Amino acid sequence: NWSGSLIVASLTGAFGSSFLYGYNLSVVNAPAVYIKKFYNETWERRYGFSVDESTLTLLWSITVSIFAIGGLVGAIIVTPIVKFFGRKCTLLLNNVFAVTAALLMSLSLLAGSFEMLILGRIIMGVDAGISLSALPMYLSEISPKEIRGSLGQVTAIFICIGVFTGQVLGLPEIFGQESRWPYLFGAIIVPSLIQVMILPFLPESPRYLLLEKHNTSKAEKAFQTFLGKDDVSHEVEEVLAESRVQRNTKLVSILQLLRTRAVRWQVVTVVVTMGCYQLCGLNAIWYYTNNIFSEAGINHETIPYVTLSTGAVETVAAVFSGLVIERLGRRPLLIGGFGLMIVFFAVLTVSLTLQKSVHWLPYLSIFCILAIIASFCIGPGGIPFVLTGEFFQQSQRPAAFMIAGTVNWLSNFAVGLLFPFIQSGLQTYCFLVFAAICFAGAAYLFFVLPETKNKTFHEISQAFAKRNKVSLEMQEMNHYPGERKSSAEQESNFTSSVDNGETKKGIV
Repeated sequence: NWSGSLIVASLTGAFGSSFLYGYNLSVVNAPAVYIKKFYNETWERRYGFSVDESTLTLLWSITVSIFAIGGLVGAIIVTPIVKFFGRKCTLLLNNVFAVTAALLMSLSLLAGSFEMLILGRIIMGVDAGISLSALPMYLSEISPKEIRGSLGQVTAIFICIGVFTGQVLGLPEIFGQESRWPYLFGAIIVPSLIQVMILPFLPESPRYLLLEKHNTSKAEKAFQTFLGKDDVSHEVEEVLAESRVQRNTKLVSILQLLRTRAVRWQVVTVVVTMGCYQLCGLNAIWYYTNNIFSEAGINHETIPYVTLSTGAVETVAAVFSGLVIERLGRRPLLIGGFGLMIVFFAVLTVSLTLQKSVHWLPYLSIFCILAIIASFCIGPGGIPFVLTGEFFQQSQRPAAFMIAGTVNWLSNFAVGLLFPFIQSGLQTYCFLVFAAICFAGAAYLFFVLPETKNKTFHEISQAFAKRNKVSLEMQEMNHYPGERKSSAEQESNFTSSVDNGETKKGIV
């Protein structure tokens, strides 16, 4: 099922999208000291006196967390963009934000303007907000259901590779020096250019072409390219079966989606998983890794190399998750990942609290951090994006990703802004807050989440029908409030569908 075009499309799409998200999570960590010095020198040159410590801390916190505000903007505007331009073209156009941000941030030192760096972080956040919705949407629509989970994990894998790359390039031997830190941000241009050169030669999402553009010939060619076979009649008929249910419907707005009873628990589940994805505490580790290792007693010169191990562990764990997700399923990996994080957060708290009394406990703290990262990447790190693409029908998907993206970025901003204060107030007990969030998420998923492995979009809707308290027939009618067909039209369509053996098989 893994054709060459499918592999190239997923790798190229992820390299210019989710890779940059992960890269920008970690890239500010290594040059933090030099950037703060740049802020102070710029302030002193303008106003004749050094910036006070509280103002400098505020400026740095804004620099780190403003990325999430840009991400929120990107998540909000992605729906009309993917509707008008399509999934692939949205990924291509998104590179305008990435290149603009790279130029602003890399030239900020030369221009003597820290505002350029902050503005670049906002614009880069917009790029990330768009890509983290458009990319999973594109991957879920081009992949066969048998490998939809594995292909969806490409998003998470490249986030991890991006984080690791940011750590490697931030080493003192490369760009982690006072005169070279702007190159860290200029490097963003490279993945964008690679995506722009390769992605135009690959097809648009066949489901988008068939269901939204009603272009059967292009959709068939796209299916043939991605599936690597000439006979794609079964795949086209399966999508057309969904189209017949959705006939005469338009893209659903966020308000319509929230009012649709047939997807109520799907929406709640997406909100919970996306919220826990950010609030479980992993971004706190990425944003403030150096501080955490300093508290653990690690020598300052050794920290960049110890931090490198976190990115490596994350990448290996994400690849492992992609390999086993179609065997183990989404549900065990999600619940198990959160469960392991609870255990290691508890051990980390004890270790940090008692580290001054036992000489080997700092090493246990490092192990716990690596174990938390691995646990996160095995399940919670990528599966929320996969589920958002699986839970909803074609015309609901853009609105669903907008909701998921909004929750994702608001939670990201909250962690980046509040964690330093939580750490200051609770000291070594701060990670118990994240353990509680992981517990709440695991408990919810245990009672609510059905397994979606190897199921069609229609079968997943059926799995939620009982919890949403709607019959299967009513669920199909309620997918699109305000766009329902008359009973006579539905009966006519159903009869014509039954007359076609292939369509009947697809609907059943």
